[in-house]
Amino acid sequence: MAVTKRREHALISESEYLEGEQVSDIRHEYVAGEVYAMVGGKVNHVLIAGNVSGELRARLKDQDCMVFQSDMKLRTAEGSFRYPDVMVVCEDDTQSDLYRQAPVIIVEVLSSATRKVDQTSKLREYTQIPSLQAYLLIEQDCVDVEVMRRSNGWRSEHFFLGDAVEFPSLGVSVPVEEIYARVQNADVDAYLKAQQDAEQSEQEQE
Repeated sequence: MAVTKRREHALISESEYLEGEQVSDIRHEYVAGEVYAMVGGKVNHVLIAGNVSGELRARLKDQDCMVFQSDMKLRTAEGSFRYPDVMVVCEDDTQSDLYRQAPVIIVEVLSSATRKVDQTSKLREYTQIPSLQAYLLIEQDCVDVEVMRRSNGWRSEHFFLGDAVEFPSLGVSVPVEEIYARVQNADVDAYLKAQQDAEQSEQEQE
């Protein structure tokens, strides 16, 4: 999710928050009666979220799943409302058109402003959701996809270029290269250059 900035005012109720979000030009997250305005992310952030969303949507097109990217609210078990960068919902979750509360996958793209929240309070909130099977934290300034799975006790696994992230509960996988497609950082640039050098070497040997 993009950078968050606290908006100072009196505590509001859940219903007041939901009503306000329907008419607001700015998205807000809601935690313990307080709202936090969401600020736009950088190019790499947007590209990564779009890549993950697109790859999952393509692979899940024949399954009864929906992939949401950043504009759909998530209601957590604690009663907070978040806007995950990407979330996948695969069960009947139609109690409200304004939010979802039974995702199987949640993805957050890390930034300097959101890292602490993504790795602490959101991790705690998300892992308490009974339906959740995997929580991904993706770096944007280097290549590192951290995956925490319920089946693995929420222990961290890290994936890099050349790897594929598996989602056993859904029967699909996504190559890390596709997650970082068109992203510009030192790791991606070095990987692409190594591929080009290898291809050139093969051509010279023919």
